[in-house]
Amino acid sequence: MYLRTLFTAAFVIILISCNPSKPQAGDFKLLPIPQEYEISGVSDIGPNDLKSFYSTLMFDPATLGKNLKHITPVDSPSKAQLTLIIDTGLDIPQQGYTMKITDETVAISAKDDAGLFYGCMTLGQLLEDAEEQGANLPRCQIKDYPLLAYRAVHLDVKHHLEKKEYYYQLIDKLAKYKVNAIILETEDKIKFQRRPLVASEDALSIAEWKALSDYAQARHIEISPLVQGLGHASYVLKHPEFYELRDDPNSDWAFNPLDPETYKVQFDLYLDAMEATPHGKYLHVGGDEVHTTGRNSGKSALELQLLWLEKVSSFAAAHDRIPIFWDDMPLKQADVYAPMFKPEMTQKEVDSVWRENEHKLTAFLGQFPKNCIYMRWNYSSPEALGNLKAMDWFRNNGLEVMGATAGQTRWVLMPQQESNMENIKSFALNSIESGSQGLLLTLWDDDSPHFELYNRGILFFSEYTWAGDRRDKKSLKSAYRQREFSHALADSSSAFIDQLETPVAFWKNALLKGNKRNYLKKMENPLEDGVIDLPTKSSEGSWSETYAPRLKEAALILHKTDSIRSILKGNRSKTIRNAYTLEVYEQVNEMTALSAKLLLALSEYDRAKGTETKVAALKNLDSLRIDFQDRRAELERVYGQTRILMKPENYILDQDHHAHLANQSLNFDWQFYAEMLFFEKLEKKLDNAIYLENEDALKK
Repeated sequence: MYLRTLFTAAFVIILISCNPSKPQAGDFKLLPIPQEYEISGVSDIGPNDLKSFYSTLMFDPATLGKNLKHITPVDSPSKAQLTLIIDTGLDIPQQGYTMKITDETVAISAKDDAGLFYGCMTLGQLLEDAEEQGANLPRCQIKDYPLLAYRAVHLDVKHHLEKKEYYYQLIDKLAKYKVNAIILETEDKIKFQRRPLVASEDALSIAEWKALSDYAQARHIEISPLVQGLGHASYVLKHPEFYELRDDPNSDWAFNPLDPETYKVQFDLYLDAMEATPHGKYLHVGGDEVHTTGRNSGKSALELQLLWLEKVSSFAAAHDRIPIFWDDMPLKQADVYAPMFKPEMTQKEVDSVWRENEHKLTAFLGQFPKNCIYMRWNYSSPEALGNLKAMDWFRNNGLEVMGATAGQTRWVLMPQQESNMENIKSFALNSIESGSQGLLLTLWDDDSPHFELYNRGILFFSEYTWAGDRRDKKSLKSAYRQREFSHALADSSSAFIDQLETPVAFWKNALLKGNKRNYLKKMENPLEDGVIDLPTKSSEGSWSETYAPRLKEAALILHKTDSIRSILKGNRSKTIRNAYTLEVYEQVNEMTALSAKLLLALSEYDRAKGTETKVAALKNLDSLRIDFQDRRAELERVYGQTRILMKPENYILDQDHHAHLANQSLNFDWQFYAEMLFFEKLEKKLDNAIYLENEDALKK
């Protein structure tokens, strides 16, 4: 019996060794999702099996990302595991591709270079999933193409720079997700040669920006510059040498559009910016949020703006660039602006506003440059009938219009509203349905969250502009986590970003009287007028009663941040890619938790009975002060891995008309200014009498 059993076991082992295990199937989540994607089984191609390729196109495999950069060319398609073919007769839109994965080969065809590149980006995602899951590629067929041709993100570096290598990593990420353009808003972060006074000491040179532009171009990303004017000109007009060009002598906000020197300066900045971005098709000239008088010339603001726009548009055309112009001011000056931000208005109500005021626009219609793209920005209600009406007005009058949505506006610490997911989707779908050629995702640096926290919004934008509305929010968020971190994080149990929104929103004003974080620097007495009142010796619990709703919320926030901390800890142990992103989120979570702890500690002090209990509560508050110092140091250490935190010592801060947090100090104090004031007030005013009375006890 024993020998028979032994023989049977040996036979099974031999049988298994002669019959290799079936190829392992994987869970593949592509982003953006392809238009047509049919899986018929599992191929014999493992994640590291593709070694050779044949292509009708000359290119550098290093541009194709980690999973394909090692492939080597062969001289015949019959010798290649991967074939990359340009077929101009292919029945597919521009930038599209087809892919067929059989048991042993991969074939990608496209009618243009970009399509072939995007096919490789999709293949790279498949290989990435296969590698981490120990799976083989799926046997499948894909037909894929974008629904919007121009898919641009906004890179706003006006208030700080990242370390240079970070921008190269960002280009690789954007390419991976088929984003094909960047609008680069530099302000003073180019070392201008023609106007060197404007450049910040830490600015990148024209050659450095050009090298980044070349790198992007090789990955089918076109970088075009945004050089601010007519308004948003503080980066120029803050310098005494340019005071004479101000529209208002007391304000550094806007150029005087009637001064010929204005154009000499602006055109010099344009020339340098275009040299820094030589592959760009566009020149974004700004033009938003400005009202000029031409030094009280008597001309209307609309007339002055169109005069300026005509001159800068002519300059752009003379240099083979298409000007882009924010369209808000003509619409505002013609009194048709408000309906764009009132989605509750009916079509009848919107039409009524336009009937009453449209003549104010049409009177100047001949002065609207025809070569310009009018960029209709709306970050909160792109679906509003008033917004659609404004876009139609431009189209109906022979003017080209393009939309601009946002992944970040004026949110502090972290983007909110699911990374503005619903508004990104709405504007993308509206743009697709209207036949628009493109959409811009603005990513404003006004309140300067860490750029890693913008990534989710960028990926949502990638999905909606390429594929439209193909999957629900939950599925798209799952795909984001799989693509950016690991397939092990795809499950909803690993989700945490939406949960973090509530603590971040609470943190902004947790220690303040009202919504004042952005305005503390401009207050004469921020300790009294900005920072929350503190309990006193005689309050005997009345402070806690006054702030009971805030304290209740703080307790809930603390519970939520504990839960998020646990999820992040688990995610860090499972992530394969982009662990640094999770580290940044951890810092955000810990900073928000500290404010909740401070409020609850104040309540403990307020309700404490007797000297000994009061002293213990004071000690707890003092320990939180030390905790804040440690927390700040750790956040700066983490952020500083990619971000330049300090402005140059000789940097001139401007008048800060829009209260941009990141524009309020040379160092990183702006991020913590509310907390710094809170501790200053605590030290000065929190029951000094009892503190001094029990100084010896506190020291112990």
